[in-house]
Amino acid sequence: MIPINKAAWCERYLANFVDNSLLKSDSPVRYWSLARLAEDFKFNLAEQPFIIKLFLENVMRHYASIDDLAHETVVNTIKQLIANNASANFEFSYLPSRVLMQDYTGVPAIVDLAAMRDAVAAQGGDAKSINPLCPVDLVIDHSVIVDQAGSPAALAYNSQREMERNQERYQFLKWAQHSFDNLQVVPPGRGICHQVNLEYLAQVVRDEDGVLSPDTLIGTDSHTTMINGLGVLGWGVGGIEAEAVMLGQPLSIGAPQVVGVNLQGKLPVGITATDLVLTVTETLRKHGVVGKYVEFYGAGMLSLSIADRATVANMSPEYGATCGVFPIDSKVTDYLKLTNRSPALIARVEAYAKAQQLWYDNPNNNANYSDNIYIDLSAITPSVAGPKRPQDRIALNEIKQATQAAMALSGQAEDNQAKADSADTLASGDIVLAAITSCTNTSNPHVMLQAGLLAKAAVERGLSVPAHVKASLAPGSQVVARYLDSTELQPYLDKLGFNRIGFGCTTCIGNSGPLNGDYEQQVQDHNLSVCSVLSGNRNFEGRIHPSVRLNWLTSPPLVVAFALVGHTRINFDEEPIGTDNQGQAVYLADIWPSEDMVNRALSAITQESYAQSYQDMLVGDDAWERLPTSNSICYDWDSDSTYIVRPPFLDALAENTATAAGQANAKEQGESLIESARILALLGDSITTDHISPAGQINAKTPAGQYLIKRGVEPKHFNSYGTRRGHHEVMVRGTFANNRLQNQIVTPSEGGLTRIFDSAEFDTSTEVSIFEASQYYQQNHIPLVIFAGKEYGTGSSRDWAAKGCQLLGVKAVIAQSFERIHRSNLVGMGIMPLLLPSTMSVADLKLTGQEKITLAFANEEHSQLAPGQPLRLLITNRANDHQATAEIVVTLNIINDLELKYFHAGGVLPYVAREFI
Repeated sequence: MIPINKAAWCERYLANFVDNSLLKSDSPVRYWSLARLAEDFKFNLAEQPFIIKLFLENVMRHYASIDDLAHETVVNTIKQLIANNASANFEFSYLPSRVLMQDYTGVPAIVDLAAMRDAVAAQGGDAKSINPLCPVDLVIDHSVIVDQAGSPAALAYNSQREMERNQERYQFLKWAQHSFDNLQVVPPGRGICHQVNLEYLAQVVRDEDGVLSPDTLIGTDSHTTMINGLGVLGWGVGGIEAEAVMLGQPLSIGAPQVVGVNLQGKLPVGITATDLVLTVTETLRKHGVVGKYVEFYGAGMLSLSIADRATVANMSPEYGATCGVFPIDSKVTDYLKLTNRSPALIARVEAYAKAQQLWYDNPNNNANYSDNIYIDLSAITPSVAGPKRPQDRIALNEIKQATQAAMALSGQAEDNQAKADSADTLASGDIVLAAITSCTNTSNPHVMLQAGLLAKAAVERGLSVPAHVKASLAPGSQVVARYLDSTELQPYLDKLGFNRIGFGCTTCIGNSGPLNGDYEQQVQDHNLSVCSVLSGNRNFEGRIHPSVRLNWLTSPPLVVAFALVGHTRINFDEEPIGTDNQGQAVYLADIWPSEDMVNRALSAITQESYAQSYQDMLVGDDAWERLPTSNSICYDWDSDSTYIVRPPFLDALAENTATAAGQANAKEQGESLIESARILALLGDSITTDHISPAGQINAKTPAGQYLIKRGVEPKHFNSYGTRRGHHEVMVRGTFANNRLQNQIVTPSEGGLTRIFDSAEFDTSTEVSIFEASQYYQQNHIPLVIFAGKEYGTGSSRDWAAKGCQLLGVKAVIAQSFERIHRSNLVGMGIMPLLLPSTMSVADLKLTGQEKITLAFANEEHSQLAPGQPLRLLITNRANDHQATAEIVVTLNIINDLELKYFHAGGVLPYVAREFI
């Protein structure tokens, strides 16, 4: 019988463990029993996917703590979840346990919280009430740049430069740690947030005052999903959405579609987890799992280590899923022991997982999924992905042909070999960056030790890396440095130029630094298509380095192999890497380490390695510890700062004026939602958040660069867009500033350019920056829209890709499809995401950019917005201002009532601030 009220609910479902000895605890321990829930709601718990079980527990548990959550709503939500109907239309409130941040996304989020304190205080509220209500871990990992590489001094030099550049940002974060409750800041130099989360922060099962619950989280980085490899449910959201969760707002989740991926067989000898994840990414992208929840199972899954599982889970954003979860089994508890988690934590993980039927030890999974995909691990082959998207996997032996094809597209195939044969002249297809980087692979000891062993074999054969290749090694945690030292493999990596250059994301996030020598000038002078190879997860255009067009993702050992060759115009199956000191040809197979060699090296990784690496986790180096800070409740903003200023997103609260989305509530029937807007950009498919809001270098000729110069900042001190995210004046000028952006209004020109069609002041043939155009249109009160193709907003969970658009005056983005996080971010900033009809492409509209756009309700009966409703889009040609040349029905891609509330408030921040006021 289902309990009829909250008191009966708690009495029935909050259960005691029968045997506390399993938990190694003398005190009573309780948990919210899924078995009792299954008994009362009459369903088979074993048939529910792992993810659905976690959602059920979350809904059941939070009924006891959320006052306004009606009993009927909870009961109906549980019935909907257990029905597991892929076509169901419902939503439910979900509250994760904690929030994970890195500094690129964390700084603007904390800046917003600081601004919210000011806004609440200005309205007579309690500024101290603006405070994270759940634990927040912020790991500083995104700001180190590879200024120096290939030198024993590189690590110290890059660390020093990082502190010089970012002192003001780091002081702000130290202030925040002291001023906000529940905020823990991990200093720079400790590792990458996702690897630190995997190796140290995650608990799998939490104990809060004697009540056990699953460790769940969201993160302000899309690769938060890496923790799914440990059986922890977590995924990336925009910083805007994370701020709402930090301040007590639940996530509103639509009916979850859980796709099962059945892994069978076993990886062949020599095949890496990188080869596996690139294949998984390609397979799932083709199948279509965007916005869905992926769950791995099967006999092949049981054979994968936690490091391998984490590699596959890490790249969930690349295959488009919300997350890619692995269950809890003995591999999880073994990993927790290896990584020096406490015996009490390990005991409660196993006891809780078994009590809740979350423990996986049977490859014959009985769970019911909305869809099933089969992958044979034994069929995985050596792979790379690129040159522009992580899902574009090819076999390793096809990269020569793929490189030549890319060169031919650029018209650079002729005379290339002559250049390639010259020692000091760069050619298309040459590698200028070879980086062992990113949480995806540096978290995996197997592939890292393979890289070290391959380097050892290469050095012993007398091989070396050409001068034009800038090699670098950025470990994801201190543990990696320890085992590469203890196995005595680091010296061999050093001899090939893979010296440690910093503990952070580096090249994967675009912080690759300058190319070696004068090679960047050669690239520009001859318009070369040069390459990078990296063990990362993203290779979008313009992300890795502005001058590098072809970017290839591959495993750490293959990064070393490619660096030795110096180019990607090679078939490793048929051609040698080089010539050894005896004059003999050396092939990749000759220096590839055996599994026995790798396993012997793996034995050097011990529990003590993790214990030593994570002691004093919150203590930074001397430069960090010397940073001054204050304990003030409100932040003392510096108007002269070019890093941290109070953002404008809450100004409307103080002014009591209409918000950015105020126009969205049409008060009279027939009133337009958007009237006579201009098109700021006309874009194609797979526009990434890197295209919209770059994270890397700031060019002095761009609006952002010119702004900094006027503020007295020399180009050598520009730092990066990622580090300037606490300053909206820089970031709005950097929106759409990617030098590879292709705005069809100015084709064939590339970069952040457009045309102005509304004034006699401007020749319509003149190309201007997107920022300059937006300033003109806003000064003349002309709204703006953007058109795009499929997968708009692919990539990082970058809230500035939405914030920047709002500050540019963009009211709507009309696209064929949106990536999950960016769509949410747009709504969170008061921008309408609108879907074109499924049968229509942007090309079908035959837009030139000079049209006027009006958005209205689809019929006169509707004068209020609703999630998913149809709207009329009228496109008027400039030559005929009073008659629509096209009229189409678009769909408002706001998916629930909570999002609609955010939108009407002008975004998440003003909505939450009003709640606190």
